[in-house]
Amino acid sequence: MEDITIEAVAAEGKAIAHSPEGQVIFVPFAVPGDVVDIRVIKKKKNYLEGIISAVKQPSKDRLEPFCKHFGVCGGCKWQPLPYSMQLEAKRQQVYDQLVRIGHLDVPEILPTLPSERTKFYRNKLEFTASERRWILPDEEPEGLTDAQRCGLGFHVGKFFDKVLDLDECWLQPEPSNSIRLFAKRYAIEHGIPFYNIRENKGIFRTIFVRTSESGLTMAIVCFACEFNGRKAFLDALAAEFPQISSLYYIINSKLNDSISDQTCILYKGDEAIYEEMEGLRFKIGPKSFYQTNTLQAYNLYKVAREYACLKGGEVVYDLYTGTGTIAQFVSRKASKVIGIEYVPEAIEDAKINAQANGIDNCSFYAGDMKDVLTPEFIAEHGKPDVMIVDPPRAGMHPDVVKVIMEAAPGRIVYVSCNPASQARDLAMMSGMYEIVAVQPVDMFPHTQHVENVCKLQLKK
Repeated sequence: MEDITIEAVAAEGKAIAHSPEGQVIFVPFAVPGDVVDIRVIKKKKNYLEGIISAVKQPSKDRLEPFCKHFGVCGGCKWQPLPYSMQLEAKRQQVYDQLVRIGHLDVPEILPTLPSERTKFYRNKLEFTASERRWILPDEEPEGLTDAQRCGLGFHVGKFFDKVLDLDECWLQPEPSNSIRLFAKRYAIEHGIPFYNIRENKGIFRTIFVRTSESGLTMAIVCFACEFNGRKAFLDALAAEFPQISSLYYIINSKLNDSISDQTCILYKGDEAIYEEMEGLRFKIGPKSFYQTNTLQAYNLYKVAREYACLKGGEVVYDLYTGTGTIAQFVSRKASKVIGIEYVPEAIEDAKINAQANGIDNCSFYAGDMKDVLTPEFIAEHGKPDVMIVDPPRAGMHPDVVKVIMEAAPGRIVYVSCNPASQARDLAMMSGMYEIVAVQPVDMFPHTQHVENVCKLQLKK
């Protein structure tokens, strides 16, 4: 199809247009106002999916992508979109999920809270090694050596076994890029085989890099098995980057890259790095959950605290508490805070953080939310005046929603990274609670992802 005008930003990082026959077309990497030629790649009953084959006339709003990997890498799809348009698209996304699709009664949705940084804003990245990287369109596969076929970077969308080799990445500050490039070069030069996930062979699997606002760096290197060169590899990494204050390794022989069930072995340095927020210090270990945009996490927590409307005497339940950051952040204005999280290591970090911060009114419990948060648990620990919930993308289990409604806290602050599952959960509570405030927060610039905070009030 030729000379199609892109009309608006749509869901999942795509834009929307219409064919000459009036059919809806979803297109990635497009900006409203672009006039483009489109190649249709999927035909559905009610819409088409296509890709841009040529930009005939760029939109007056279109920006030049700043990353050389744009269009191949699955991240940062909105680079051509001005930041103001990104923020409005995220507010619209929240409106669509809560109102247009969810049919919820909500007040005016506030403008999306912008991120102070739109580049180098992440504090954690995972880079995957592959002996058979993604081959770019302008490359001749037959002319590549085995070393040139190795890659260290991100998975290519929809291909679990394909990795895009990164020359640069604008998501995390240094020494992230330098660590990745050094690790790749060292492994190639010393004949350490990159992993092949299809055949479960090779040695070098992944490397995680965590950075803190105070300049601390943690690196976690994952190998598929023990090998003679492991110590030399880690020593070389430590020598090249003295700013790595915490160096771990993992021997992961299973068929997926998740480290949640793996033993992290401290090779050199401190066992953790730390972040600070309003005088509170948070310990971050190799498996700890911490919001990946540190500066924006502070703004997110301030919204949650404001919506909690604490006066000092309330009992607060913080569900899906992670390492207890929100729990401790609101503790000064509460009588007691109860935090629940399913990852035991995170709860141990939460307890250590609270003790180190001199907080004695927070208690933390580990276990599956639907098993821990029971009427008996609430009877033992006290009826909540306020509940703060920050569940994973899938949202809350119906049993958890049921117990929350039975506990009937006066206010609920629902923090979500997925407005669709948030809308579903809010609908289940709509008989008892009214939504009185909605604040989208941009944690991930240049992507379609949006965090959303809703304040719920118990109906009289």
